[in-house]
Amino acid sequence: MKLPAASLLTALLATSAPALANDKVAAASKADAAEETSPPEIVVTGERPEYGVRSTLTATRTKTDIRDIPQALTVISERQIEDQALRSFNELLLFVPGATPATGEGNRDQFTIRGNNTTADFFIDGIRDDVAYYRDFYNADRVEVLKGPNAMIFGRGGGGGVINRVLKRASLGSYRGFLVSGDSHGGRRVTGDIDQPLGSAVGLRVNGVYENSDSFRRNVELERYAINPTLAFVAGPSTRIDVGFEHLRDERTTDRGVPSLNGKPLQGFDRTFFGDPDDSRNRAEVSIANLGLQHDFGGGLTLRNRSLYGDYDKFYQNIYPGGPLNTSGANAGTVALSAYNDVTRRKNLFSQTDLIWEGQLGGIDQTLLVGFEVGRQRGQNQRRNGVFGGSEFGSGGSSIFVPIDSVTLDVPVAFTGGGANNGIKGSVAAAYVQDQIRLTDRLEAVAGLRFDRFAIDIANRNTGETFERNDQMWSPRLGLIFKPMQNLSLYTSYSRSYLPQSGDQFNSLSLTTEALKPERFDNYEAGLKWEPIEGLLATAAIYQLDRANTQAKDANDLTVLTGSQRSRGLELGLERSISDRWQISAGYALQKAKITETTTAAPEGREVPLVPRHSLSAWTRYDVTKSLGVGLGAVARSKSYASLSNQVTLPGYARVDAALFFKLARGVEAQINVENLFGADYFPAAHNDNNIAPGAPRTAKATVKFGF
Repeated sequence: MKLPAASLLTALLATSAPALANDKVAAASKADAAEETSPPEIVVTGERPEYGVRSTLTATRTKTDIRDIPQALTVISERQIEDQALRSFNELLLFVPGATPATGEGNRDQFTIRGNNTTADFFIDGIRDDVAYYRDFYNADRVEVLKGPNAMIFGRGGGGGVINRVLKRASLGSYRGFLVSGDSHGGRRVTGDIDQPLGSAVGLRVNGVYENSDSFRRNVELERYAINPTLAFVAGPSTRIDVGFEHLRDERTTDRGVPSLNGKPLQGFDRTFFGDPDDSRNRAEVSIANLGLQHDFGGGLTLRNRSLYGDYDKFYQNIYPGGPLNTSGANAGTVALSAYNDVTRRKNLFSQTDLIWEGQLGGIDQTLLVGFEVGRQRGQNQRRNGVFGGSEFGSGGSSIFVPIDSVTLDVPVAFTGGGANNGIKGSVAAAYVQDQIRLTDRLEAVAGLRFDRFAIDIANRNTGETFERNDQMWSPRLGLIFKPMQNLSLYTSYSRSYLPQSGDQFNSLSLTTEALKPERFDNYEAGLKWEPIEGLLATAAIYQLDRANTQAKDANDLTVLTGSQRSRGLELGLERSISDRWQISAGYALQKAKITETTTAAPEGREVPLVPRHSLSAWTRYDVTKSLGVGLGAVARSKSYASLSNQVTLPGYARVDAALFFKLARGVEAQINVENLFGADYFPAAHNDNNIAPGAPRTAKATVKFGF
């Protein structure tokens, strides 16, 4: 049986209550004829949804089978997110081959894919969501991680890959779902999902979350809430309009982890907060409105528009370890603390319009895409440096040295100027064309080209200077797919992306960089996608990703674009279902990323941080009976470096997770997850050599789901 992705919750309910799921399917079927505007459909094996998806709109902007996309990608579905009790991108990315989470300075989502680090390559239904904050999965149908440069589809950036959240939307069926969870460290969370038809052609869906949680880290806590109502209007079988609004508020302690000692993370202080937790805080308030429109003209011609307006208001402040544990001299036995705060306000407006034609040209089947994107961004960011007042730890200044047995403290600090203070104006206008050509039953090609005009003005309010740049970028994409068998696809591809020298968050534009060409990312990839049995997808990809036009100093100490970086790797994946009862998501990555030409940040030969040579992840769920299921997972990674200095090593580690699932009654299911079952001591992420995140010790999570 096939269900539209907007009815994914129908299938999820089947996990705990198959009979109720069938009721939901019947109700949702009224809208099936109009669901072409919804996210791509998935296939449900029997009555239970599988991990992953069979097809997606995201990678090509057209509904395409995963096997026909010449690119590595990993899809984490809502069911897998709930089965593993994943609550953050830091947790989720451990199960994505080739991806590594970063600490994000304790105030934002941040990741490294194929050796390239970013804070901005996040998207919602294919539209840019690039402000640095913590996102939630409460309203996510699935999370898609696309590897390699993606500028043909997403525009600037995305050199190593991008993350796209496909959000839930109204199905025109009736459903109520609630989830209550807690953990052994004081985590408390509740989510709700109400899907209600308002007539034969109008539907309302409301998703919400409230969380108030402590951490295994002392003095670290968070409180967040969000609500996301969406309305769907179906005007006959050819037209659908979706309107949504999300408001999220996230407040938490800004936790930057532990420092280093002798080239490794400091041991024995996994629970200790370094700094002043009362003055280390992070607040993000995000309001996002989106519009989706699709109309089928007939004859294979479809028009689609997606637009997003985002209003972001963020503040964070931190008192954090600014150096390693001192072992000699007058400051032996102390840790240096530093401080600053930062304000970011930004308003984004983006609109994408696609015209898609499916048919034959010259006797050859093809899908032609022509589209354009326009957008603007307005905002400001200001950083103020911290100055410590006199105390028992000294006379103050930009840093103080605190004894290791007193690193959690209340210390006077004033936040003054001296940091960046910029006003930002950005605009983008882009046009693109892509053709998916089915040359024969066995051979397909994907060819695309995008042109972007990206202009940015930055006003330095500290000096009164104004900097601007106007980049015009051509981003090609070419892929070939060969199908020796119906269930096997072999592919090879090339893609390119650019990142203007203003950086991910527009905070690095200066008199020097405003005239420099954008950084360039070129990716060469070959791989296969194979369904050894119906419903199970095995993937493999080898790649070489070259990053050029990075900054370096010449013999006269002038900045030039001669620096470069190369990433090479192998990625293996296994996902979806082995049988109606057995779901799996597993991956392995072998990768190496290093500086190949000296840059201003590092000399030739340095290894890129947060890129373990070997990384392995696996998670599987097996339903023993209709009322009992078991889950088992593991994460293993070899050592990596905390920063480009290559002076601090994050040791390799292995972690085991487990879960039990119970159907308690009709529409009621409970689960118990145990993360880090054997209590491994590990450090999965870092921001630099002295902001290193300890992994959580053994953690029990209990969840109860209600669906009716």
